[in-house]
Amino acid sequence: ADHIYRMDPRQMVEAHIESGAGVSVAGIRVRRQEASDFGLIEAEEDGVTIKSFLEKPADPPGLPDSPDESYASMGNYVFTAEALIDALDRDAANEDSDHDIGGDIIPMMVAKGEGAVYDFKYNDVPGSTERDRDYWRDVGTLESYHEAHMDLISYVPQFNLYNYEWPILTWTPAMPPAKFVHETEGRIGRAVDSMVCAGAIISGGDVRRSVISPGVRVNSYSSVEGSILLPGVQVGRRAVVRNAIVDKNVRIPEGYEIGVNPEVDEATFTISDTGIVAVAKNQKIEP
Repeated sequence: ADHIYRMDPRQMVEAHIESGAGVSVAGIRVRRQEASDFGLIEAEEDGVTIKSFLEKPADPPGLPDSPDESYASMGNYVFTAEALIDALDRDAANEDSDHDIGGDIIPMMVAKGEGAVYDFKYNDVPGSTERDRDYWRDVGTLESYHEAHMDLISYVPQFNLYNYEWPILTWTPAMPPAKFVHETEGRIGRAVDSMVCAGAIISGGDVRRSVISPGVRVNSYSSVEGSILLPGVQVGRRAVVRNAIVDKNVRIPEGYEIGVNPEVDEATFTISDTGIVAVAKNQKIEP
């Protein structure tokens, strides 16, 4: 649940049936020099049959058709029903097994030559462009979660929410449109290079390169930059929020600064290696 991508799963199912494999695992091509950060799929010379799984290897294997690339496992699986039932029965009888899909069952099927890799490169999603095609991001760290949001607001988005041929379906509460108020010197409610969701009110505050979730309020003379504000966050007057992830329902007091002084932030919040400040859900901030 911590991966972001677009896929037409029907195409993967069709490729699985054509391969005759017991299980197909989706793999995305990553640069070999960066592949050590991922769980990898090593393919046989045919480029389809899975030879082994490797967890963050120091020397990633290249692909048969592209030695400078490796397959990172996307964690998407398609099983043939009979093969899965057989594997589950054999795994249940193995007292040494942890009975884990990724750690036991799929490796067992691969050892029998029943595994195939599905190359995500060939998944053709309607409406995709060269820039957002093959987009996949693991958002299991603060840095990657923040970067994924910044991808959304880039001038030409790397992950394009405006692809109406293949929309991202979700649920949002019934809320009024976003509202921007005040326009006097030094007090202008505005957002630039940002996404502002329904129910948000930018009341004389300045928002730049940020994602503003439903129900957020940014009050006068405040500044929000390079940040992600989750639902219900309130930014007090003259507060500053930079390069931060602020979780739900946090109230930032008037004049408070986040992302300005690392020593102060470290004593109160969580900070990533790259300086992203994370404020916990419902965290109370003392003025």
